[in-house]
Amino acid sequence: MDDQTRTELEATAFRRIIAHLRKRTDVQNIDLMGLAGFCRNCFANWYLEAATDKNIEMTKLEAREIIYGMPYSDWTENHQTPASDEQKQKMADSLKKNKEM
Repeated sequence: MDDQTRTELEATAFRRIIAHLRKRTDVQNIDLMGLAGFCRNCFANWYLEAATDKNIEMTKLEAREIIYGMPYSDWTENHQTPASDEQKQKMADSLKKNKEM
């Protein structure tokens, strides 16, 4: 497979992941962090890093809006629920695993 095709396939897969997460507003970021070690905010951070690498000016909030499909403040107001102690602990344990990588 050539590099251009690989890049196009990766971009398509990325867009599907983001579209899926936009639809699944019931899935909390803290749960994603607890299970997988990344969340929507991570995607936004990675997107921002990629933009910066290409000398594209972008703020953290602009990157989050691209990933969330709406202003971050709207998403948190309409979809984010308070985190339980158990969710916080799972996230902390998961983040430790990220540092081991």
